[in-house]
Amino acid sequence: MSSFTLGNGMEVVVIPDHRAPVVTHMVWYKIGSADEPPGKSGIAHFFEHLMFKATKNHPTGEFDRKVSEIGGDANAFTSDDYTAYFQTVSPEALPTMMAYESDRMRNLILTDDVIGPERDVILEERGSRVDNDPGALLSEEVDATLYQNHPYRIPVIGWKQEIEQLNRTDAVTFYDRYYAPNNAVLVVAGDITLDKVKELAEQTYGSIAKGPDLPPRIRPQEPEQNASRTVTLTDARVSVPSFSKRWVVPSYRTAQPGEAEALDLLSEILGGGTRSRLYQKLIVQDGSASSVGAFYQGTMYDSTAFGVYGAPQGEDDLSGIEKSVDAEIARIVQDGVTEDELARAKTRFRRGVIFARDNSSGMANLYGSALATGLTLEDIEAWPQRIEAVTADQVKAVAAKYLVPGKSVAGYLLPSPEAAQ
Repeated sequence: MSSFTLGNGMEVVVIPDHRAPVVTHMVWYKIGSADEPPGKSGIAHFFEHLMFKATKNHPTGEFDRKVSEIGGDANAFTSDDYTAYFQTVSPEALPTMMAYESDRMRNLILTDDVIGPERDVILEERGSRVDNDPGALLSEEVDATLYQNHPYRIPVIGWKQEIEQLNRTDAVTFYDRYYAPNNAVLVVAGDITLDKVKELAEQTYGSIAKGPDLPPRIRPQEPEQNASRTVTLTDARVSVPSFSKRWVVPSYRTAQPGEAEALDLLSEILGGGTRSRLYQKLIVQDGSASSVGAFYQGTMYDSTAFGVYGAPQGEDDLSGIEKSVDAEIARIVQDGVTEDELARAKTRFRRGVIFARDNSSGMANLYGSALATGLTLEDIEAWPQRIEAVTADQVKAVAAKYLVPGKSVAGYLLPSPEAAQ
């Protein structure tokens, strides 16, 4: 792995891997939904769509057609902290991909004729992915309750009434401010050399003028949370009730040394697959749950969420599942974890890192997401060693410190009373 910075401030990371004639080319913009101006929710995701429209040099759809012609794969995605665009193609096609991608960094044509119809497409997408999905609706409400002040409380796709008001002026302002080489990271992974990427990057991205200097990403932070809260959604489309419980915890960027790694292993031990405590207790031993698990969203720019979830099996009730999950957390807080289950969790993590680096797109994702959320190349390279250094006492300590019952948000997804009868 090597890196360099172009004269206009664009960071470039090259990860040579010559096992297969494939290369992944990704551009990560350090702009996500949590960076949006107040009242403009959804505009970061809006650009995920607009970037596929016409530029001054190419008509709408030409870039996609070019990728299809050569048998490649292309797409984009938006998160709270970044927006990324990628193509996975043969090495011979990399110059073409870099030419098209660099072109749309500054040359989009943003007219009312483009903005209006694409805004309608996004509203339809929100309708199908969120408004028509009770689980997605509840998740949106839980996040809005969990984060009392931080913009992670705002959905990435945006609130409907604010999407409806997004206009050409908003789009041009956002594009001019954030879509610039000095706010982007280029990651190229696969069958390519550092010298070739440097040559191509200087010819394409290097010719783009630097954008305005951006201030540090200082967002409103969470106050101390001192109350448990519940969110209940009842919907006739729900057939099996379920619950989730979340806490605000530090991310890799905001955590004290060792805490994020311990939270990752706590998530794995508690609910990371069929060998986890929750799975073995509630599904294998008791047979009371149809699903159960835990998650930690460590790769976020600011403090993030740790969560558990579950759904009952057959006649078992939801409150019983929740009590059993709470009891497993309390056991870890009181008694800690064993050296054996800690060792097994570390083994699964090492395996996950190996799999993530097993192809060009996995490597590009790993490095791009970390760099776009404030971590460094040194952080990424040292991560396996930091995971290995976590002790059982550290896992117990983060469970006791952060999974506090009086500071959680519980979400309940229930069938409507009529449907339950």
